[in-house]
Amino acid sequence: MRDALLDWLNRALVANLFFVLFSFFWLVTAVIGHSFNLPLGLDLWYRLWEPVFTPAIGVLMGGAILSGIWGWAAQRFG
Repeated sequence: MRDALLDWLNRALVANLFFVLFSFFWLVTAVIGHSFNLPLGLDLWYRLWEPVFTPAIGVLMGGAILSGIWGWAAQRFG
């Protein structure tokens, strides 16, 4: 049960990591497009920052810390 939960957590964190990376590359592309006056979704990205991307980054950081603590505790206490 514990291994299944940890496996699920790791898979969810990997999926979240790819989502955060996608949002970062979208931001970079949109900023470059904005500098050339091309509408590549920068305004939409800004609208999605607070309700979507900020929690995704927070979940990624919290999950990474939780996974690290879990691994450390499992190694330390057997």
